[in-house]
Amino acid sequence: MKKIFFWILLLNFQGVLTEAFAQEDSDKYIDTLIGKMTLSEKVGQMTQLTLEMVSKGDGYKMKSPHELDEAKLEDVLLRHHIGSILNCAGTPHTIEKWGGIINKIQEVAMKDRLQIPVLYGIDAIHGANYTIGATLYPQEIGLAASWNLELVEQAAALTAYETRASGIPWTFSPTLDLAVNPEWPRVWESFGEDPHLMAEMGVAMTKGFQGDDVAQKDRIAACLKHFVGYGAPKSGKDRSPAWIPERMMREYFLPPFQAAIDAGAKSIMINSGEVNGVPVHASKWLLTDILRDEMGFEGVAVTDWFDIWNLVERHAVAKDKRQAVKMAIDAGVDMSMVPLDLDFGPILISLVEDGEISMERIDLSVRRILKMKQELGLFENYKVVPGDYPAFASKKHQQVAFDLAAESITLLKNEAGFLPISKKSKILLCGPNANSMRPLNGGWSYSWQGDVTDQYAQEYHTIYEAFVNKFGKKNINLIEGVSYDMAASYDVDQWVNPEEITKAAEAVDYIVLCLGENSYTEKPGDLNDLSISANQRALAKVASATGKPVILVLTAGRPRVIHDIVSDIPAVLHTYLPGNYGADALSEILTGEVNPSGKLPYTYPRYTNDLVPYYHKVSEGLAHNDGNEYTEPFFNPQWEFGYGLSYTQFEYSNLEISSASMSRNGSLKITVEVKNVGKRAGKEVVQLYLSDLVATVSPSVKRLKRFQKIDLQPGASEKVVFKLEEKDLAFVGIDQQWVAETGTFKVCIGGESTQFELVESIK
Repeated sequence: MKKIFFWILLLNFQGVLTEAFAQEDSDKYIDTLIGKMTLSEKVGQMTQLTLEMVSKGDGYKMKSPHELDEAKLEDVLLRHHIGSILNCAGTPHTIEKWGGIINKIQEVAMKDRLQIPVLYGIDAIHGANYTIGATLYPQEIGLAASWNLELVEQAAALTAYETRASGIPWTFSPTLDLAVNPEWPRVWESFGEDPHLMAEMGVAMTKGFQGDDVAQKDRIAACLKHFVGYGAPKSGKDRSPAWIPERMMREYFLPPFQAAIDAGAKSIMINSGEVNGVPVHASKWLLTDILRDEMGFEGVAVTDWFDIWNLVERHAVAKDKRQAVKMAIDAGVDMSMVPLDLDFGPILISLVEDGEISMERIDLSVRRILKMKQELGLFENYKVVPGDYPAFASKKHQQVAFDLAAESITLLKNEAGFLPISKKSKILLCGPNANSMRPLNGGWSYSWQGDVTDQYAQEYHTIYEAFVNKFGKKNINLIEGVSYDMAASYDVDQWVNPEEITKAAEAVDYIVLCLGENSYTEKPGDLNDLSISANQRALAKVASATGKPVILVLTAGRPRVIHDIVSDIPAVLHTYLPGNYGADALSEILTGEVNPSGKLPYTYPRYTNDLVPYYHKVSEGLAHNDGNEYTEPFFNPQWEFGYGLSYTQFEYSNLEISSASMSRNGSLKITVEVKNVGKRAGKEVVQLYLSDLVATVSPSVKRLKRFQKIDLQPGASEKVVFKLEEKDLAFVGIDQQWVAETGTFKVCIGGESTQFELVESIK
């Protein structure tokens, strides 16, 4: 036995030595390569251009079908030594087309003196969404609504497979922007409003993308975005200023990034906006002092689109491009997503030659970029091999997409067990989202705004088509009622005669209203009113006035206010942006073949002026004061974060803690029993919330600290065990340092609660 133990130790030691020698060899290779590089070659590695720059056409007006321009390509790669290219030139491509594009780019790159491969990046944010035929999963907000970490990691791994099948080794995902302002048009690209849920989801997605070895041919490098504070614009408009106190930045906004950095994320993208008056691309405090020195990030920091130039054009902190480049490089940027000109390189070269930026600073960024290329295995395997990815868009991938859509869809209202309904039901299907794939997928789907989705997703089912398959064509009558104004992707302006709907309702059992938003992202998704559009509300009132039961299906990337219509509607389902299999999942939920298990990843506001997250302060939620004033609660959402119904019922009992006291550096075990007391199998998200009852900084009413999704058959029960440590009790204090203060804490799980004390030591 001792001999076996000895050999195990020896083998482990040899493994550690092998890894250490490999790292040493890697470092030496990169150092040797940097030693051979000219300043122009180094600066080229720090430059990223869009595919349009090496394609036939001018600017955004590309030749169709897409063709690379070999003269432009050779100029960019051989004269300017550009190290990275992104984007799709305005149109999705097949894996065969992508393979040809990537292989040609690398073929030309190999003609350069040092033969450094190009690092290609794409926004593969819910599947390889710029590849025709790829599997498209729910958008990030839907993944968060599933609360299923295992499925999310699996979807990210399959996305990595299909993105690599396209020849692309780098995705600009996951988005870890804390979406604290529900007006923000990129809410759906995030995991919602809670730091803990976002951190767990971000880690799952990062691990899924990168695996244990990112050099494997089915893995890609993750890029966390957008560091940091992007999801909290004061105005709600995209790329507009945020005002975030340092204490809140450290406690709420940084932890999700820290978790994904600790999970090994290879790169990070910078926030396009400004925080407290300083554009993040020019903030040495955020990009070096915090990100590098405090958080320990060692990967590549890349700008967002055009954002160094925006220091001049949008933020007005730089007088010209030269000053902007100096600001960004001094702050800590490694790679500039220029993306449509070649000015960055010569300007940076001039700054180095004039002594304004040191060669050591340049070498630091170049080393990070080359290391990432090496970790991806690009120096050895930069070519795309046709036929290497036989599982592309396979049944396995499609099933995961369906499962995630099914687990994300959230039942928000179900009066008297109204749902599910019979497959023999006669349905009047209304609303602008009833017969289009655009709203099911949202933006970044085949195109930036998702405006070509119906063209490329014809093999999948709209809600109407899924309902026809499920209920039979003779039982489905489609009258959209209102339609989208295509000039304003999120609004509605066309109205069909309401009398037609009233008459058609006479022959059906139910009206299903498919309301929400069309596809959009970034600035085109800015809005001035969070309420759902007036014509959609009018349509809902017409439907309710018919006297027929109404089922409201929301398909939207953010919580559009519906308080004036929802009271008359007995059933509400929120699908978020569920992807190409969302309509199929919805139809099976309506018939009860799938039991809904999604939970809200954000607070759903009741009013447009009440946009407060669930972890608000005590003073924001007071319902009364001595019985004389404030009779209306200040925090009164339509539905709270973490809310979601099922077709079965779950009962919580026997909440126990291992001790009534926890000492510093100690831990507590918390157990609760969950039983399915209904008649259907179902999945439940067990959520543990913690409240610090008294603190030197006003505490939140509660904070999510743990969760677990379980699956129970009727009558079955499960004991769920959580562990809390001192760090779970901590907050950022007045001195900007994390602190856990002794005192009383309250634990809440599923309506059950108990308390314990944090003490200095247990005697």
